Amino acid sequence: MEPKNKEDLPNENVPEVNFDEDDKNNKSRIAIGVLAVLLVASLIYIVFSVKARNDLEEKEQLTQQELVETSARLEAISIELDQKIEEIEKLGGDVEELKLAKEQVEQEKEQLRRSSNVQISRLRQRVQGYETLLKNKDEEIAHLKEVNETLLTENTELKTQQNEMQATLSTLEEDKGKLEEQVAHAARLKAENIRVYAVNKRGKEREGEFKGRQIEKLKMAFGIEENDVAPIEGKDIMVRIIEPEGNVLFDVATGSGTFMVDGKEEFYTAKQEILFDNTRQQLTFLYEKPSEFSPGNYTLEIYTDDYLMGSKNFTVK
Repeated sequence: MEPKNKEDLPNENVPEVNFDEDDKNNKSRIAIGVLAVLLVASLIYIVFSVKARNDLEEKEQLTQQELVETSARLEAISIELDQKIEEIEKLGGDVEELKLAKEQVEQEKEQLRRSSNVQISRLRQRVQGYETLLKNKDEEIAHLKEVNETLLTENTELKTQQNEMQATLSTLEEDKGKLEEQVAHAARLKAENIRVYAVNKRGKEREGEFKGRQIEKLKMAFGIEENDVAPIEGKDIMVRIIEPEGNVLFDVATGSGTFMVDGKEEFYTAKQEILFDNTRQQLTFLYEKPSEFSPGNYTLEIYTDDYLMGSKNFTVK
């Protein structure tokens, strides 16, 4: 069948459309877009990964620095604790709390040396607690020093008072000793009216100078002065007759003996025991020498206890 007209016939000069080529172009554009998206995503991932790694490294560096600083603070706290313990002990304060803190600090230091896996925030809190404790102890030390200074002042005043009292007591003791010495000296008995007589064979007495051949016996008489200070008590009264040559007339058969004077043993010629009653007692001694008295100056000494009561010189021609 032939076409109705020319217009209904296909135009041989119109080019044909290639649908396969368009599809290929579209696919290429899509692939390029996907690749671009992937590239951008990769870049974003790389950027964030680098940033995250940098942040992690910075955080690790910061944590390590904090650990070093905290370790140094722990070491300083340990040293300061030792100083505070020593200082408070000297001031007489209680150091049990500080010693416990010292043990805990040493445990923290040991744990820090053995492991880096430490909660830095917890450790910082512990360090702050130790530092607060040390600050409080500074206040306690200041208070203890104030108390000790007060006690020192009071102690110094007490020592001053004690020294003053001791000086007063020493003065009183010295005065007492002087007084006792004065009393003892005042209580010494004294002989009065000392007389020496030569008694011949007929019993006649002669005073003054006399010849040796006229002496059968020596009579010595004296009184004891009144003394209200001397106590009423028994006394030994000793007489010593000293020859011109310095020897003491001594004869055990007639009652001679020895006594102590100023720590030295001395001879006495005769002795009597009396009760001193402060009545101005009168005493008489008779001494008969076995042989004739040598001419010269003689001395009669009268003693009681360890002191001299009086003396008298006489001469034998």
